[in-house]
Amino acid sequence: MNISLCTITFRHQLISISEIANFARGNGFDGIELWGAHARNLASQLDKDADWLRDYDLFVPMISDYLPLDGHREALRRKTIELSGLARRWKAKKIRTFAGGRASHAVSDDERRRLAGDLREVAATVADFGIDLLVETHPDTLADNAASTIRLIEEVDHPSLKINFDVLHVWEAGDDPVELHRQIAPLVRHYHLKNITDRRHLPVFAPANVYAAAGNRNGMTSLFSGQVDYHQIFSAIPAMSAGDVSLEWFGNDCFQTLAQDCSTLRELDAMPQTTRVMAR
Repeated sequence: MNISLCTITFRHQLISISEIANFARGNGFDGIELWGAHARNLASQLDKDADWLRDYDLFVPMISDYLPLDGHREALRRKTIELSGLARRWKAKKIRTFAGGRASHAVSDDERRRLAGDLREVAATVADFGIDLLVETHPDTLADNAASTIRLIEEVDHPSLKINFDVLHVWEAGDDPVELHRQIAPLVRHYHLKNITDRRHLPVFAPANVYAAAGNRNGMTSLFSGQVDYHQIFSAIPAMSAGDVSLEWFGNDCFQTLAQDCSTLRELDAMPQTTRVMAR
């Protein structure tokens, strides 16, 4: 298992990429998932790239951004090429985006066709750079529930379209993460992991709240102390142990929580598959 932290964790802190790399190296991480805004802001630091990060025994598995799927094809093409260039600099093989910005039930068939066409075009563009386009399972997008996610995969129909499997958001939609993973497993290329103390607190993960420096953080909790049973998830989805996972922490006490969750995840990953549920 390759475990990464996400630089979006530090979106409201005055901290350098060197400090993040030092922390990651010293606390058992394999990689750093770069937030798109951070990748762009680092572009002027010519000494910071994949080779520099390799000196810390770290790599960038994915750049996570938000491509403008708003119907303006030329702007989308330019942003895609820019992001692909940043991914090449960091030798990242994956770019993450959301499938639009509205709930699937609120999108017309015509709008779905347009969004699917845009995603197909993006997938074709990033493929020329040797990169996969990952759509995240996320509320208020065309991948906000199992049925719509599967339909979207079929509509886009491009070999470079893959899935960033956010376990909590699949659970949030009322779907069984294990069953959805079984159906789309060949397309899952990355996992986002986070947890919540109670379903009523799920709105804390809404982008407007997450990105607000004074936003509510109530309910955010460490990976193995929330409502999503990750012991059971890891026991039922063995592919996670051979894949790339990111600890997506948005709350306070960043360093302490990330270090604790990474350590616990390492211990769980080292256990035989059959004993992981019993480890709770």
